[in-house]
Amino acid sequence: MFKTHDEVIQYCQREKIEMIDFKMVDLLGRWRHLTIPAKRFNLDTLKYGIGFDGSNYGYAPVEKSDMVFVPDVTTAVHDPFTEVPTLSMIGDVYVIAEPHNYQFDQYPRTIANKAEKYMQDTQIADEFRISPEFEFHVFDHINYQCLPHQSGFSIDAEQAIWNSGESEFHNLGYKIPLKGGYHITPPHDILYDLRSRICLLMEANSIPVKYHHHEVGGPGQIEIEVEFGGMREMADKTMLTKYLIKNLAFEEGKTATFMPKPLYGEAGNGMHVHMHLFKKGRALFYDEKGYSGLSQTALYFIGGLLKHAPALLAFTNPSTNSYKRLVPGYEAPVSVCFATANRSAVIRIPAYAKSPEQKRFEFRSSDATCNPYLAYSAMLMAGLDGIQNKIDPTAEGFGPYDVNLYNLPSEEQAKIKTLPRTLDEALDALEKDHEFLLAGGVFPQLLINIWIDAKRKESRRVLDQPHPLEFELYYDL
Repeated sequence: MFKTHDEVIQYCQREKIEMIDFKMVDLLGRWRHLTIPAKRFNLDTLKYGIGFDGSNYGYAPVEKSDMVFVPDVTTAVHDPFTEVPTLSMIGDVYVIAEPHNYQFDQYPRTIANKAEKYMQDTQIADEFRISPEFEFHVFDHINYQCLPHQSGFSIDAEQAIWNSGESEFHNLGYKIPLKGGYHITPPHDILYDLRSRICLLMEANSIPVKYHHHEVGGPGQIEIEVEFGGMREMADKTMLTKYLIKNLAFEEGKTATFMPKPLYGEAGNGMHVHMHLFKKGRALFYDEKGYSGLSQTALYFIGGLLKHAPALLAFTNPSTNSYKRLVPGYEAPVSVCFATANRSAVIRIPAYAKSPEQKRFEFRSSDATCNPYLAYSAMLMAGLDGIQNKIDPTAEGFGPYDVNLYNLPSEEQAKIKTLPRTLDEALDALEKDHEFLLAGGVFPQLLINIWIDAKRKESRRVLDQPHPLEFELYYDL
C-alpha cells in the first residue's frame, strides 16, 4: 500500500486515521497485535521498532524475550472492522543487541524471507509463485466443552440436511444433502452474498480473487481461490485473508472456521497450494514434450516434495484434526504420488493449465491450521532439494498414477507409500528428515526442536482426554 513513512503519514492525515495496529504471528500461526496512536508513528518506529515480550509468542525463552517489532509499511491496510479508524501493518521481529539489532532467526516471517533468498542464492530460480485455495466452513452456532466430567461439541448450520425436519421455527426447506454442496445454487446456497462480500473485501485489501463457490460440504462449506503471488507475500495475504473472513462472518452473526474436519462424514477443509518457479520472468515448469507438459525441473521439484512429504506434513498439517481429513473417500489425498487431474494424489497437475506461464501443480494435503510462513517455506525447501539432488519421482515409485487410487486393488495400493496417519507420525518423520530445511540456514535447528516439542504437547492433550465415542464403545464392558 505504501513505500515510505511519509506516504503513511499523508494517508493517516487524509483518512483521519487515529490508531496504527501492528500484527505479529506467533509460533503456531495466530496473529497477535499491539497498537499505538497514529500521532506517535514516526521514522524511529521504522528504525527501532516497538518492544514486546517474545516469550509469550512460543519461540523465545523468558530470559531472552525482550524483542522489537519493526513494521513493514508495504503491508499496511485500513482495518475494516475497527470503530476507531485504524491502519494495520505486518512486520518483522528483531533481537535487541549492540551495536545493532538483528532479525530473529526463529520468527516465521524471517524464515520465509530467508527461504526466498536461499532460492535466489542457488540460482535455480528467483521467484516462487504460489496460490492457496481457501476452504472453510461458515456455521450459525458452535459450542464446545472439555471439562474433567463433561466434554463434547455442538454445531449448527441453517442449510444443513439435519435441519430438514425442523418444525419449531419457520422452515422453507432447501437444505443441502450430505456431501451435496458442490457449486450448488440459491436458494440452497444461502451464503452466496456473504462470499461475494468477503471477496470484495479481499480485493479492496489487495488480495485478487479468482473465484468463489460453495464447496462439497452441505453445512456451509466455502472455497475462495486467489491469484498467484510471491511466497512471502502470499504468506502475509494468507494471514490477512483468514482475518478478513473470520471477522466479516462474525460481524454478520455467523462463525467461520478453517478447522480441517469439523464435521464427521462431511468433506473437510484443505488448503491446496498451487506453485511454480520463475527465473528472470521465464517459467521453469513448462516443457511441451514432458509428462503433462512439465519440465524436468518441475518433476525434480515434485520428487523433493514427495520424498519429504511425511516430514513436510508436520508443518503443512500441524493439528491432530488435520489427520481426520486425510482419510480415503473425501477427495483428500492419502497416497504419496503425483498425477494429472487426479484429486486423490498428493501432487495434482491441473489439466487445464497448458501455457508456459500457467503450467504448475498443486500440493493437496496441506490445510489452513498451518503457520503459512513455515509451511510455504518448507514446501520450497523440499522442492529445491529435489532439484539439487535430481530426485526423480518416477524412479522413487511416486507415479504418475492417472487412476482413482481409492479404486486400485489392495495389492496395488500396498505398493504406494502413504501419508502419516497422525500428527505424531508426521513429527516422527520430521525428527528423522529435516536436513533439507537447514540448508542455507533457513530453518534453525532450535526452531524445529521447539516446534516438535510444542506439537507433541498438543497431541498428548488430545490423546489424554476421554472421547465421547469411547463411552459408546467401552462404557458397558
